[in-house]
Amino acid sequence: MRAQKLYAGVTLRETRLKQGLTQKDFATKLGVSLPYLNQMENNHRPVSTTVVLALAQEFGFDVTQLSVGESERIVADMREALADPVFSDAQTPIADMQLTASNAPALARAFLELHRAYRQGQERLASLDEALGREDSAVSPSPWEEVRDFFHYCDNYIDSIDRVAEHFASQTGLSGPNPLGSARDHLSNKHNVHLKAENTAALRHFDPASRTLTLSAQATPASQLFQIAHQTALLEQDDLLEATLDFANFHTSEARAICKIGLANYFAGAATLPYARFLQAAQENRHDLEILAAMFNASIEQVAHRLSTLQRPGLKGIPFFFVRVDQAGTITKRHSATRLQFARFGGACPLWNVHRAFETPGQFLRQLAETPDGLQYLCLARDVSKPGGAYRAPTRRYAIGLGCEVRHANALVYADDLDITNRQAFEPIGISCRICERRNCHQRSVPPLERPLKVDPNSRGILPYGIGD
Repeated sequence: MRAQKLYAGVTLRETRLKQGLTQKDFATKLGVSLPYLNQMENNHRPVSTTVVLALAQEFGFDVTQLSVGESERIVADMREALADPVFSDAQTPIADMQLTASNAPALARAFLELHRAYRQGQERLASLDEALGREDSAVSPSPWEEVRDFFHYCDNYIDSIDRVAEHFASQTGLSGPNPLGSARDHLSNKHNVHLKAENTAALRHFDPASRTLTLSAQATPASQLFQIAHQTALLEQDDLLEATLDFANFHTSEARAICKIGLANYFAGAATLPYARFLQAAQENRHDLEILAAMFNASIEQVAHRLSTLQRPGLKGIPFFFVRVDQAGTITKRHSATRLQFARFGGACPLWNVHRAFETPGQFLRQLAETPDGLQYLCLARDVSKPGGAYRAPTRRYAIGLGCEVRHANALVYADDLDITNRQAFEPIGISCRICERRNCHQRSVPPLERPLKVDPNSRGILPYGIGD
């Protein structure tokens, strides 16, 4: 397969400006001519190997940051947005979207923000709920959407918090034989916090006045450890969390508050599953989730989610996607370090194995899948149950999905007896019916927005309509 050319004009320009250099001085340090640098900064030429090496030698630049991952995510989001019926007369070439994502990512994000605001306004009008008349007329993304997109465009990896959490784990003995006891002792000795367990509905409750942290007695040890680490982040790393929130520049205080919880959760996950040790264990055990869960006293969901965050520059793991869905098919958590991007609106593809995980509790389902763009993936799915701890307490049921491009499959134990060389073994899946290009899918729920329909009253196939070009 031909190697993909690397266009990184925005990164080059940002690096130069950060160093306070003119184009002429920057070109000299990189060992290229001024016109050549100008062409690279404007993405008229790809970044050469010589320039990549010069960036590393002259500026200590981590070359793994020269990636098209963010551009691909932006293109995927733009493609979905442009499939909206409001753009029915505009057929934007994929090349134009790629050019915008590479050369003007800020403009692309502004467009996505505008489209999201439009969609939200239309949804509010369609719902006709009582809040329509009394809420502010200005349409803005919900706080939850703001936070979701923040993590999405950070590649779900926050370097400063991840490294602090890793240091915390090594200093407090979380990697030892009794991580829960070590976390309890640290919280008690350093912060004078008394811990107790009670039969409460809340997983965690902290009383600042009495310095008491109450945990649910029904929670698993893995969950209790996570909640202790979460509370430790709020008490010990508040300045770092607030600085990260300042950088995010959220529009509302609600989004900032939600993201602070998310950042504390990130710290907890990174502390209980410290980066370097967890990455090494994952590689040595070929990403066997059950072995990793036992090694780190974590849940399957915690392990799967952590695998999708291993994107530290210079020490990256396999790019995974991670998703969690409820029994209605609604996506409640999503992240992708792969080129597969989840739909921002609507449900996920019904042909995806994550929906079948509820039928086989306690078992991993495997699927070789191919998206309409020809990319192939190894997908894992498993149900996750969270009991309420009492007879009448409700049990929350989810399914999680974890996957990677099939070129990484040999590094996963789950691929050992699968024929990844057989094209026929791969099931066709999509992102969502609304933007899926497949014409003969037997599970299609709605027609694709970009294609005209052909309706023949004298003929009926799998679908009650045909899909034109």
